[in-house]
Amino acid sequence: MGYRINHIHLKSPDPRKTAEWYVKAFDFQIASDETRVFGDRFVRCRSADDGINVNISGARTNEKLGPGEALPHHGLEHFGFDSTDIEADITRLTGLGAKLLEGPTQVPNGPRIAFLQGPDDTRLELVEARKIAGRRVLLKRSMRIAVDNRRFSTRVSPLACA
Repeated sequence: MGYRINHIHLKSPDPRKTAEWYVKAFDFQIASDETRVFGDRFVRCRSADDGINVNISGARTNEKLGPGEALPHHGLEHFGFDSTDIEADITRLTGLGAKLLEGPTQVPNGPRIAFLQGPDDTRLELVEARKIAGRRVLLKRSMRIAVDNRRFSTRVSPLACA
């Protein structure tokens, strides 16, 4: 059986403000905004390409949250966004309040990447496909998910694009 990611869930002290940042930064769409029976504000978003659900919520009643972490760490470390102009996207995102942490860096035989600190200390990556003889090469990135100590992964293969 194949597994697909159902959603990414971010915690925030102000879920609506965080959701609105992602709307401005990455063209997310806000699908709903409610207070759940758990007592938390819960904002459902979709990525611009309708590819993934991103839920953003506050703390549940009596739930104590630790701080976010934008530096490298164990667990879900970051999520990445494709970029066609990494410098322009860095300028745009820092203008929205993000902080450049690293890069842009050219990965040998791979894309250019940069890491930024987003709202609530989330770690974000920009990925600009490498160019060969004037053509972009998109890499189907490997995604590895650990669930109950089992790993599911996809293969990596290059795709040439105009």
